[in-house]
Amino acid sequence: MPSKATGRKSKRQPNSDLAYSLMIEGVFFDHRSGKESEFYFERKALDALARSPAVIAANDGKPVSNLGDVLYAFRSRRELPDRIIATQPPGLEWTIELAGRARYRFKLATANRILPRTDLITIPIPDSTPEIIAKYALNDEQALLAKVRYSRLIDIFLGITAYSLQNHLRTSVVGVGQIEIDELYVGIDKLGRHFIVPVQAKGGKDKLTPLQSKQDIAFCRKRFPKLQCRAVSAQFMTDDRIAMFELKQEGDEVKVVEERHYKLVQADQADPH
Repeated sequence: MPSKATGRKSKRQPNSDLAYSLMIEGVFFDHRSGKESEFYFERKALDALARSPAVIAANDGKPVSNLGDVLYAFRSRRELPDRIIATQPPGLEWTIELAGRARYRFKLATANRILPRTDLITIPIPDSTPEIIAKYALNDEQALLAKVRYSRLIDIFLGITAYSLQNHLRTSVVGVGQIEIDELYVGIDKLGRHFIVPVQAKGGKDKLTPLQSKQDIAFCRKRFPKLQCRAVSAQFMTDDRIAMFELKQEGDEVKVVEERHYKLVQADQADPH
């Protein structure tokens, strides 16, 4: 899985579930002294825990080597351990944010995941993805980005003409640290207004989070201050459907503006009515 903290791809370690849980619990309870709604920790705290006897025993006798994947797992793939969830006030969830170089923040927020609704219709769209691209995509995220790009789902969803500027952009944001934007589009509407569109994509067991969009928006505001930022998230659903979300930042939180579900089909299966 890609580590959003490092931009590298890695394989999960054997029996890492318990080891990862022990590490994140250690960081949480070692750094939260009272009932703070947010607190900071540094990467070196994970390094010490990765070599602790309990973690080594839980991880087939080996220290946990990929510290970035520990954080990525709990930010995008796994729920926090029950001991941490038990400290959450009603209506709030713990999130893990980047807070500078090798520095992170636990923070209580209203939402930690962006999940597709179950009551929306599915809109059929002709599939324009070249078959050879679909055949050789290396992972779910690459496949999803390719389908969104070639079938022009950004244009359809946002109602603008959009062009892919760069994918897997690794950059940094002051006060946040190193980030990776899955794909970055520029666009124009019928009135000639220009837009910058950061896209995050998730497939498999990975879940969309407001935190990545928050980081993407921060980068776009700094790097493209004259362009209107329209952040988009895409998620593979069941039955080959794709959920698309537009997100906007209000204060310190990122919220869903609009959600649509699409399914790419053969042209003769797309109903023109």
